[in-house]
Amino acid sequence: MTISELYQYYLRHPSVQTDTRKIKQGDIFFALKGPSFNGNHFAKQALEMGASYAVVDEKVGDGDPRVLLFDDVLTTLQLLAKHHREQFRIPFIGITGSNGKTTSKELIYAVLSSHYKTYTTQGNLNNHIGVPLTLLAVKQDAEMAVIEMGANHQKEIEGYCVYAQPTHGVITNAGKAHLEGFGGEEGVRKGKAELYNYLGEHNGIAFIFDDYEYLWEMAKHVQTFVPYSTTGRNGVVQGHIVSNEPFLTISVSIKQGEAFTIQTKLVGDYNLPNVLCAVAVGDFFLVPQEKIKQAVENYTPSNSRSQLVQKDSNSIILDAYNANPTSMKAAIENFAHLKAEKKVLMLGGMMELGDESIEEHKNIIALIKKYKWQDVVLVGGDFQKIDHGFIFFADSLQAREWYANQHFSNTHILIKGSRSMKMERILD
Repeated sequence: MTISELYQYYLRHPSVQTDTRKIKQGDIFFALKGPSFNGNHFAKQALEMGASYAVVDEKVGDGDPRVLLFDDVLTTLQLLAKHHREQFRIPFIGITGSNGKTTSKELIYAVLSSHYKTYTTQGNLNNHIGVPLTLLAVKQDAEMAVIEMGANHQKEIEGYCVYAQPTHGVITNAGKAHLEGFGGEEGVRKGKAELYNYLGEHNGIAFIFDDYEYLWEMAKHVQTFVPYSTTGRNGVVQGHIVSNEPFLTISVSIKQGEAFTIQTKLVGDYNLPNVLCAVAVGDFFLVPQEKIKQAVENYTPSNSRSQLVQKDSNSIILDAYNANPTSMKAAIENFAHLKAEKKVLMLGGMMELGDESIEEHKNIIALIKKYKWQDVVLVGGDFQKIDHGFIFFADSLQAREWYANQHFSNTHILIKGSRSMKMERILD
């Protein structure tokens, strides 16, 4: 069976699933393999649960015509997504970056969907499986699509571009994230620049944060770009912070026009570029200014990303979805500058930093010591390998027990750490 033939099955049953626990009537089940699982073993179960077809790469099903055999299920999924993508003549906006890509994606989606029928990446489906699933979820009525691309090594973004085929792109930044896989900070820039390279080769358009000069070097092959900035030096959209106590309020002007204020529900001055990016994308695609403003103001972060949680009399910044040296530094400095008498830091270890991990954790400790805190709690990771003098726990469950016994009141608390640290459990 060819991909074109499989696509005819998909058109009749345009819902794809890779997890039997989530099967709905009529889904096409793709039997993916992993280090500890083999989806082929669940193909029959998927059909019994209501799947219309099961795509497999091992002989299963005893001749059941609903079992579709291919050489490799993952490759088939990606090729089907590519074929589906090629049916559209609409903007596909690819977005990547070391920090802020999910928040930027959500803000861009909020702005565009206020004016266009828009589809976007759900949750964190931004890898070699998630990107094709996202593409296959784009319906025929789409006017816009926003595709998030995560990566932890070079050539990964390049691979996503083959089947996502972005017409426009955003790189939020290129910082110290996944250093182990990328091979250092220069490797991060090279890997993220694969999105710009694709745009340059295919006459695409890049939205570029002008404040980060290194983005221009990364984008040297891009012919068409839309800059946004805080400096006033360059930018179709320009903005600056009005207040950040604790929610971010910014003043924005478009094409040097009259400034207007956006009162967000985002915590942290590091979110300013994310907001300006969404405004720039909305303006480029002719979303009315009032809709842009309203969309950004109505967006509420979730999933432990820059969330403000009010618990009793305490204000808790929960930013525990991910952490790397760049985002950790930004979060600590933002928190340090908030006007509050009692502040508590609860920080989890940073993962995937390779040989630079110990040094980067030492840098974070040195930064912490520059400011005055009521308490500092460090959890897991390479914090345990450094003599820092702060409270330390091996995991977030131990930290949760400590937190429960403190009975804080009228206190500001920052909770941040890499995903594997599960720092959000402190509030359970």
